[in-house]
Amino acid sequence: MKTFKPRFRPSRRAFLSSTGALAVGVTFLPRHSLSQEEKRLNFYNWDTYIGETTLEDFQSETGIEVKMDLFADNDELFAKLRAGNPGYDVIVPTNDYVERMIEAKMLMQLDHSKIPNMSNIDAPFRDAAFDPGRQHSVPYMWGTLGIGYRQSTVEEPVDSWGAVMKGDKHSGRISLLGDAQNVIGCGLKYLGFSFNSTDASEIEQAEEMLIAGKQHVKVFAPDTGQDLLISGEVDLCQEWNGDILQVMEEDEDIAYVVPKEGTLLWQDCLAIPTGAPHPDNAHAFINFVLEAEAGAAIADYIQYATANAAAKELMSADYVENPSIFPSDEIIAKCEPSIYLGEEAIRLRDEAWTRIQAA
Repeated sequence: MKTFKPRFRPSRRAFLSSTGALAVGVTFLPRHSLSQEEKRLNFYNWDTYIGETTLEDFQSETGIEVKMDLFADNDELFAKLRAGNPGYDVIVPTNDYVERMIEAKMLMQLDHSKIPNMSNIDAPFRDAAFDPGRQHSVPYMWGTLGIGYRQSTVEEPVDSWGAVMKGDKHSGRISLLGDAQNVIGCGLKYLGFSFNSTDASEIEQAEEMLIAGKQHVKVFAPDTGQDLLISGEVDLCQEWNGDILQVMEEDEDIAYVVPKEGTLLWQDCLAIPTGAPHPDNAHAFINFVLEAEAGAAIADYIQYATANAAAKELMSADYVENPSIFPSDEIIAKCEPSIYLGEEAIRLRDEAWTRIQAA
């Protein structure tokens, strides 16, 4: 195996936007197991969420050409697949949506014999309450949802969700995410409730607060807050830790914080949707991503916390000791994983979100 070496990257996002994303790696899955399917794979992924050359290297190793489409959030992913799989082979849902999709019979059961690199998964991630036995998903990355901000524009420490939920000190210079579950969930945390609350009165309080603070929000961004931050269009944004870490490399004025009230502790997974036209190729791709060197190159490039123990062993101290990537136990204790709340609770939040957007 070659030695993995992190490398300087002038701009991940600029590269990804121009190429559609393309990490070095080796797969141990025999080539003959792929011979029954055409050499194609359709991948449905988040933006800026794959290594620099992952897709290119996978094609080089297997002859399988990957076409990658992008979704903005889990709601878009779920809606697209709920209407019937249009031809995707591998998708990247977050943990609560894995559970929701399993219940809706939208995910295929994995053949673990075709994914030998599952042995590289870190012990805490080898099983999951939302997918017992990892029958339908494998862990990809994990992390937090917090606030990215320009240090030169703030006079007081940014340490609370109130900085973006109320926002009067940075009126018109704030972006929030564009989806109901995470914005309302973080609003609930700010008010002292559970991120996963299903209490109608608590959700109503979060709704009222967000409506009152909406006048200070420049935009509800579809996972592009980091772009608005680095371009100078906003001073604070609600965003995923890895997205902010990517732009921190480009601009030393940018910082990231997990608010003191706590936040979402998420886990994104690789899964094969029901009706995938190339399931063998999908298993081969998942196995490839779980290889140590390939996984390390992806993590180094996108700056999210990997669930791949073998990959993490190849990473530098700058990565494994970075608290924005791997939060302290004290911070994690304040965070909550999202859980599948049931369709009625989701409806409550969706209806509140409709009123927030219309206000």
